[in-house]
Amino acid sequence: MSSTVLPGQESLRRRITALLLLPSTLWFLLLLIMPLVVILVYSLGERAPEGGYQAALTFEHYLNLDARFSAFKNTLTLAPLGTLLCLLVAYPLAYFLALKVKGARSLLLTLVIVPFWTSFLIRTYAWIFILGGKGIPALLEMVGIADVRLINTPVAVLIGIVYGYLPLMVFPIYVSLEKLDKRLLEASSDLGGNPVSTFFRVTLPLSAPGIITGAMLVFILLMGEFLIPAILGGGKVFFVGNALVDLFLQSRNWPFGSAIAVTLVTIMLITIAFYLRLTAKHGGRHNVSVM
Repeated sequence: MSSTVLPGQESLRRRITALLLLPSTLWFLLLLIMPLVVILVYSLGERAPEGGYQAALTFEHYLNLDARFSAFKNTLTLAPLGTLLCLLVAYPLAYFLALKVKGARSLLLTLVIVPFWTSFLIRTYAWIFILGGKGIPALLEMVGIADVRLINTPVAVLIGIVYGYLPLMVFPIYVSLEKLDKRLLEASSDLGGNPVSTFFRVTLPLSAPGIITGAMLVFILLMGEFLIPAILGGGKVFFVGNALVDLFLQSRNWPFGSAIAVTLVTIMLITIAFYLRLTAKHGGRHNVSVM
């Protein structure tokens, strides 16, 4: 028995759908699109004599982006490097949780989440003591390794990044590995594949969506990171987020800060476009070989 949708019914359905989508659409325009438009307009203005924004039409601030070259360099260097370090630490952990652990899996997954139950600010401050003169450097000095400085360095920032963002990398990879068809691993073994070849030809390709998702989650958040560089970098390792805080709240140069923000958003949009292309490439097919 077939049902026919009359033209009037189809039109009614579309109207109802549009009406249901209207609140979320307005919310999206108000909270996402409008702020971006305001920032774009501000970026083309001038700094008022008393600070803030003054209407104008100039690209001077975009031409002066090299004044914050250090912030962009640190962000575009340490954000990808921090993402890579998170991946290198998270993948073995996610692999262990998904494929090796059985009885205590829920407990171990809970332990991965536990750090989120505490304020990110407090957890980051704790690393000041761990990396400071009375922490790891003091222990190294006891074993004969002196003059080691960790706090207020890029190394400290990277450690804070890995600690703070590791769970966001672990869970997407864990989900991909947990859904992996174990029969493929058995088939690879039956066809003569050793554990190493099975990992690179079966496990790694099938977990690629989780790797890409986790990397994007971490990388996008790191592009706007402010707290970790401010606390563990000690004002010596500036990210773009720190530059924005300085320009908007300290020097009150809103147009220049807006130009930097627009540039940062553009970089992130390019990254997201690359991410969508990768997910489209891996969606629907997997390059798995067991021979």
